[in-house]
Amino acid sequence: MSFGPVSSRTTIQDGVYQQLRQALMNGQFDPAQSLTIAGLAETFGTSNMPVREALRRLAAENALEIAANGSARVPIVTVARLDDLCRARIAVEALATELGAPLLTEADLEILEKIVAEQRAIGRQENIYTLIGKNQQFHFTIYRASGSDVLNQLIETLWLRFGPYMRMLSTHVAPLIRAGESEPSGRHATIVEALRQKDFARARDEVIADIRATQDVLRALCPK
Repeated sequence: MSFGPVSSRTTIQDGVYQQLRQALMNGQFDPAQSLTIAGLAETFGTSNMPVREALRRLAAENALEIAANGSARVPIVTVARLDDLCRARIAVEALATELGAPLLTEADLEILEKIVAEQRAIGRQENIYTLIGKNQQFHFTIYRASGSDVLNQLIETLWLRFGPYMRMLSTHVAPLIRAGESEPSGRHATIVEALRQKDFARARDEVIADIRATQDVLRALCPK
């Protein structure tokens, strides 16, 4: 796990919270992994207090579970939780795509095309977490074009809770990408093609298909 120094422009608490939040969202922690206040404080070079408050905030977002002794645990993965999260993701991300797609500018489309190219290059370089970050950048370029703060906040929260599944997915997909058996950009090129053709309904359907394809892979990986 690699965390950077907390910027002087932010409070220590916010810096710890933001870095932990992004790491959770990117799937950098295992399902059911325990996170201790003392261990994280040593990693960040801080006192226990900002770590304790960051863990409390993440627990309030259902990204972590807090034990009686104050330590935190990444939630376990189950098929039922996966299906529930994917059902909610499809509902809000489809709507955000419907609203955002017609408002994307030429510059936005060029950014999306650049991300697809970067994902393919990164896939060859085997950097799975950079690849996950690019996936997030791709989707939120579309969703933020919707102009809906509420939708984007909901989507971020769902992606945060999806973190343990991303960990499981990355472990499964990384060797397939290295072997050339999996497309590093997923369905993103097809989404961009639909956006270029101004076929916004198709773009929405491709986003839904992207989520469902991930769900299908993860359902087979979840403990029975």
